[in-house]
Amino acid sequence: STAVRTAGGFITGAHNEAKGAYNGVALVKVMGRDSGFIAAYSSLANPYVNYCLIPEVKFTLREGPRALLPHLEKRLGAKHHAVIVVAEGAGQEFFDGAAERRDASGNKLHNDIGTFLKGEIIGYFRERKIEVNLKYFDPGYSIRSIQAEGEDAVFCSLLAQSAVHAAMSGRTDMMVGHWAGE
Repeated sequence: STAVRTAGGFITGAHNEAKGAYNGVALVKVMGRDSGFIAAYSSLANPYVNYCLIPEVKFTLREGPRALLPHLEKRLGAKHHAVIVVAEGAGQEFFDGAAERRDASGNKLHNDIGTFLKGEIIGYFRERKIEVNLKYFDPGYSIRSIQAEGEDAVFCSLLAQSAVHAAMSGRTDMMVGHWAGE
């Protein structure tokens, strides 16, 4: 909930930027390598979001019922501004054939959907000779590094205590978490 609340502040600011320019588009990339939880909840909690792109739901750019760019064109024609929230793991299918990269821990690195979409949006509207003012926001570390509040802080403390108890009792090959109310 802390991440969702923090992302909400960035989304509101992005909306202000989009609305302040003719055909303003605010593109906000949030955490979510393999899950769109933060993007989805931030979008549901914020009345300014027009499009929410998450890893769990495929979309296309130009053709088909889930085509983002033609729909965005209609939105700009009617309202002259839009806010798009994208989880960092969304749209990885657009990078098929790209070399696989891994971080120092061996985790697969995703390609940057935010900068990809930025280029695609600008290119699409340039082809149609339609003015678009795109503002790109990547508040990833600002959201990730904020101090946990309230319920999140209590939950983090309980997880930490449970992890220490597990380690002190000699347990290995396990994880701590919240499951079915326990």
